[in-house]
Amino acid sequence: MSTTETGGVTGTSDLDYDILWFTEACLSNALRLEGYIQDAERAGDQELADFFRRAQHESRKGAEQGKQMLARRLSV
Repeated sequence: MSTTETGGVTGTSDLDYDILWFTEACLSNALRLEGYIQDAERAGDQELADFFRRAQHESRKGAEQGKQMLARRLSV
């Protein structure tokens, strides 16, 4: 991991980039988990489906928090 890039290369500060990355990762995870939920349901494993639903809920929550934080920081 580079310790020298602070936005000069990307044009985006490291902290804004970090929030963007986190938010995208949470959204991507929520989408991926939807497939896992469907797989578990097709296999009749409700316990696993519920486990993935809880994880998906947390991913959605993280994405929303990331979007809110990014909006606050970009509106300055």
